[in-house]
Amino acid sequence: MRMYDVIYKKREGGKLTRSEIDYAIKGYTSGEIPDYQLAALLMAVFFKGMDFEETLGLTEAMVSSGEKYDLSGFDLPTCDKHSTGGVGDKISIPLVPIITSFDVIVPMMSGRGLGHTGGTLDKLESIPGFNVNIGKKDFLRLLKKNRTAMIGQTEKIAPADKKLYALRDVTATVESIGLITASIMSKKLAEGAQHFIFDVKFGSGAFMKTRALAEKLACSLTKVTGIAGRKAAHVLSDMNTPLGNMIGNRLEIVESIDILKGGGPEDSRNLTELLAAKMLVITGIFRTEQEALKEIRKRYSTGVYLERFAKIIEMQAGDPRVIENVGLMKPARNIKEFKASRRGLIKRMDAFEFGISALMLGAGRNRKEDHIDHSAGIELIKKEGDKVAKNEVIALLHYNNENLLAGALQRLRAGLCIE
Repeated sequence: MRMYDVIYKKREGGKLTRSEIDYAIKGYTSGEIPDYQLAALLMAVFFKGMDFEETLGLTEAMVSSGEKYDLSGFDLPTCDKHSTGGVGDKISIPLVPIITSFDVIVPMMSGRGLGHTGGTLDKLESIPGFNVNIGKKDFLRLLKKNRTAMIGQTEKIAPADKKLYALRDVTATVESIGLITASIMSKKLAEGAQHFIFDVKFGSGAFMKTRALAEKLACSLTKVTGIAGRKAAHVLSDMNTPLGNMIGNRLEIVESIDILKGGGPEDSRNLTELLAAKMLVITGIFRTEQEALKEIRKRYSTGVYLERFAKIIEMQAGDPRVIENVGLMKPARNIKEFKASRRGLIKRMDAFEFGISALMLGAGRNRKEDHIDHSAGIELIKKEGDKVAKNEVIALLHYNNENLLAGALQRLRAGLCIE
């Protein structure tokens, strides 16, 4: 078998067999197949698509490329949540302390930023000392002792996906239902949870631009989950405008802490509560979402969520004092006001353009080897639908590199419409 023939077959719209998929994945994982050939196959898949059998085959091939975790011995239910990515989407961070306070185990295996979207791991690493690089033994130990571990992929968990994930990010091949499904499910099935909630986003700042495509992806994810013998539910959420007020790694940790206090922006807090309620229902803790929501909201005043987050940070070698003093997370050296050019109503804050603006400030990666500036980002003072006066501040740009500011401001202007 030749990789050239596999690429050619998919380029012409053919259906790949399981043996062809296994050949490509095993060869790329071992280093026998180079980046440029896998990139060509990814682009062919992007344009020609994959049917469900190919998607399932790719998922299973990537799961089989590494080790699997067995969580069947735990007494408590296990549940994980996955978001397909967006701008200002920090929901996993406040969600985990909430869910684990209800005696549910959350084996949270997250990813880095992809394109204009942020990554949970990058956000957590804004916390001084926070370690997301945890092996199997310590992962299981943390689950047993603390009911969660918020980690990245190890070298042994779906290593094929880890390599593909980085390659997709820099070859414009992210927005493919088959590739997204296989990437998400290879990690989730390998980590061993029995229940999953999928937050599938649609809109300009999402990889699925329309609600119909998001629904199609949600169905693909839940179908693969069902075939694997697990339970799943999903939410479709709007990503035409940034979620919450903060875009960027350190800033999103600050907002997450506010949410755990019962504050923060209403849109971020509401989505956190909705996903938490669905997780508590699917795991059998509550019968209805209404019952779950009532109890979730009651617990803010007890401080239990902040205590849980502090414990998570401490158990993963981070500094829990950031909860009381966010200044311990090094802020950006410079802040630039972005002002309204005219009086009117903010008709549009395009999530994609705002996400690219934050990336250009250093909050994301243009190349897979780029380093993240954890303090860079955008703080929204106004939101879509707000009225503004001329020269009123709409956003604050947090940055360290002066050379990046002009390009970031240009993208912000492109994404803003005031009528």
